[in-house]
Amino acid sequence: MPRVMWKGAISFGLVTIPVGLYPATEEKTLRFNQLHDEDMGRIKYKRVCSIDGEEAPFDHIVKGYEYEKDKYVVLTDEDLAAVPVESSRAIDILQFVDLDDIDPIYFQKTYYLVPEETGLKAYALLREAMSDDGRVALAKVAFREKEHLCTLRAKDGIFVLETMFWPDEIRATDFDVLEKDVKIRPQEIEMERSLIENLTDEFKPEQFRDEYREALLQIVEKKVAGEEIEVIPEPEPTKVVDLMQALKASVEATKKKAAPKKSTARSRQQRPRKAAAG
Repeated sequence: MPRVMWKGAISFGLVTIPVGLYPATEEKTLRFNQLHDEDMGRIKYKRVCSIDGEEAPFDHIVKGYEYEKDKYVVLTDEDLAAVPVESSRAIDILQFVDLDDIDPIYFQKTYYLVPEETGLKAYALLREAMSDDGRVALAKVAFREKEHLCTLRAKDGIFVLETMFWPDEIRATDFDVLEKDVKIRPQEIEMERSLIENLTDEFKPEQFRDEYREALLQIVEKKVAGEEIEVIPEPEPTKVVDLMQALKASVEATKKKAAPKKSTARSRQQRPRKAAAG
């Protein structure tokens, strides 16, 4: 069970629901330590002052904002606590929106919201109302010295909070190569659509696994056992001479793998309903 990382409340109209915020995900990857190749000693980093060259202990490290080159203003914990925003104490629901209206590029990190016992009924009431409605709540919350735009939705009996990037944090798609003119034939589009159709299926997350991590772990285990590691050369990339021929070959190769698709009507029924215009 992860530790609670923030405590506050869901603020919905005049209703306040005390909750705790917990990480909903964990990244699984093999972690490596940096070693000195001569004696296998761990490489350690020190917090060294750039002026006197001395190592600085934690209790002598403060937060500074550089407002001009090499000029800083120091902010204390009391200064940060004095930031006058309601979202530092509550998840303030601003409005309800259709999830389909939010581009996935905005989503950042996922958390679980667990109610305090005193707010369990209000939590359950809002959860059931939102489950039936199909909308997600758009809210603001501040933690870890940053205010976040976020969404709130019900999933498997719990509220899931997803922090979002602010609009000015999304980089523009300013790439010169996209400005070049490309001639596309109708036959190529149809062939591409056929390939997409053959590869379309329901999302079943349990079908996917991190093959790179598994293979890397096998190499680690072999090296621990003293086995020799065989380096397999990468195959030369296939050069596409005729795009249409490559598309045809891809469509033929994926025909047998194509699974029955859900009906369009059923797919639409599973989508959240659009929020009513206010």
